[in-house]
Amino acid sequence: MKTQNSSPQNASAPSTFQILRRALGYLKPSKKIVTGIYVTMFLIQGLVILNPQFIRQMIDRGIFGGDRPFLAWAVFGLLGLTLLKGVLTYFQGKWTEQVSQTVAYDLRNDIQNKLNALSFSFHDQTEAGQILSRSIQDVERIRFLTGRAILRLIEGVVLLLSTAVVLFLMNPSLALIVVLMMPLLLHRAYSFGKVFRPLSIDIQNQLAVLTTRLEQNLRGAQVVKAFAQENQEIERFLEQNDRWFSMSAKAARLESFNVPFLNLIANLGTVFIIWYGGTLVIRGELSLGELVAFTTYLAQLVRPIQLIGRIIPILSIAASAGERIFEILDAFPDVDDKPGAIELQNVHGEVRFENVSFRYKFSKNVLKDITFDAQPGQVIALLGMTGSGKSTVINLIARFYDVTAGRILIDGHDLRDIQMHSLRQNIGIVLQDTVLFAASIRENIAFGRPNATDEEIIVAARDAQAHDFIMQTPDGYATRVGERGITLSGGQKQRVAIARALLTDPRILILDDATSSVDSQTERLIQHALARLMEGRTTFVIAHRLSTIRRADQILVLEKGQIAARGTHETLLETSLLYRDLYELQLRPQEQLEIVMSDK
Repeated sequence: MKTQNSSPQNASAPSTFQILRRALGYLKPSKKIVTGIYVTMFLIQGLVILNPQFIRQMIDRGIFGGDRPFLAWAVFGLLGLTLLKGVLTYFQGKWTEQVSQTVAYDLRNDIQNKLNALSFSFHDQTEAGQILSRSIQDVERIRFLTGRAILRLIEGVVLLLSTAVVLFLMNPSLALIVVLMMPLLLHRAYSFGKVFRPLSIDIQNQLAVLTTRLEQNLRGAQVVKAFAQENQEIERFLEQNDRWFSMSAKAARLESFNVPFLNLIANLGTVFIIWYGGTLVIRGELSLGELVAFTTYLAQLVRPIQLIGRIIPILSIAASAGERIFEILDAFPDVDDKPGAIELQNVHGEVRFENVSFRYKFSKNVLKDITFDAQPGQVIALLGMTGSGKSTVINLIARFYDVTAGRILIDGHDLRDIQMHSLRQNIGIVLQDTVLFAASIRENIAFGRPNATDEEIIVAARDAQAHDFIMQTPDGYATRVGERGITLSGGQKQRVAIARALLTDPRILILDDATSSVDSQTERLIQHALARLMEGRTTFVIAHRLSTIRRADQILVLEKGQIAARGTHETLLETSLLYRDLYELQLRPQEQLEIVMSDK
């Protein structure tokens, strides 16, 4: 995934340690619980160290020494230690899960907040599947890291060191055999992690590709079926799924070899210990209880090494997941509030473009030296062929992007000096490609004003010519619409969007009045709703309808990112060849149709 201006990647790739340290920083809000977790961990490890000593005394003093009362007390003591360990383990597990879920909660909130703060340029270059993968799978890996993985790693290190100390205190010569195999075990664990991390990054990136492919298939299900491309989409998905499977199989092969190899090294050490320790028992230099305790400690020593071997790939996966998450969190928006930005109040709706030029990243200028004025309450129609820059003009008014050169003023204030929240609160947008959410009709209308009353919502719906069809739905305003409003027709969605804009009562309005996809009756309803919406507001409209163009106070004819002509409909017909061409191509058929309809 390409991110927008993410400085950490541009400087140098962070190390595994830096990524993991940053991920563990999310534990700070829960430091009291974390302290409790590690206190219980040390207590549990203390009990683990005591257990073999109980067994040693039971064998040497209780069994071979014939001390039955001691044997009975030792058995009860061992049972008590086991129960205490169980209680401590319960609280440790409970607190660990609570802390790790808190980390996941905070991470997802940070990702959501960051995605909302990032500019359109970031989303232009980012696939939805990538974002979903990082917000779900990668966060889950960090959750496991900050919970059980790090706990088990520290637990393993503590158990390893404490057991080694006890072994040396019991019998230095036997302990030396154990120490000799340690470097080989640690080297193998380190080598495995070094190979596994880049592979885990590839696996996670490929999983994001799969998520993207699935998301696109779900979103475009109608198109896929309409063009009978089901089999081809299945093949494309299988191709990506095969790649993911091959990578995952390779990772599984590495893990399936690494763990048994570590066990082999550890078991070889056990064999030598039993052989040499048995010899010492036969010589009378070591008691049987001590040998049993020693082999028990050795088993405990093997366990943390195995844990480390298992956790190192988890750390590698978590590091790659963290790198992908922090890539989002470290990205910064191209468009943001400057220090001291003002709140836009008492808006009149005067808009001025002064020598505005703009280009998208990695492209040439799409607007060049645009200058015009829109007075409060005026209608400005934007007309031009596809690619002429109409959509870019309206995107700049809402400050979805910042100008490359020049400036845009609202009531005399440069957009870059205004708080974006207050700017967009005063701008209403209704486009042809209406976006509704999978929620109730009431929630969709009230999206810009969640605290609006039912009466206000109904008034906005009536003005938008939407109330009648809403009341015909099964649950009225409580009727839920499908994702992106799929359960509503195009005209219905557009009228809900108009009601949404009316409810916010914006002083500046941006709309696309294309109604080519609806029937004539729905078109008339939409035109009435748009006329109501435009009353008293400064309106910028990408014009497709002759009625809108005739209503416009100023028509801007765009060609190749420049204003090729401007004026009213009548003036441009007389003075602009380009406008006459557009009129003949796009508008005259509408005029002829109106004449035919009036004759009828």
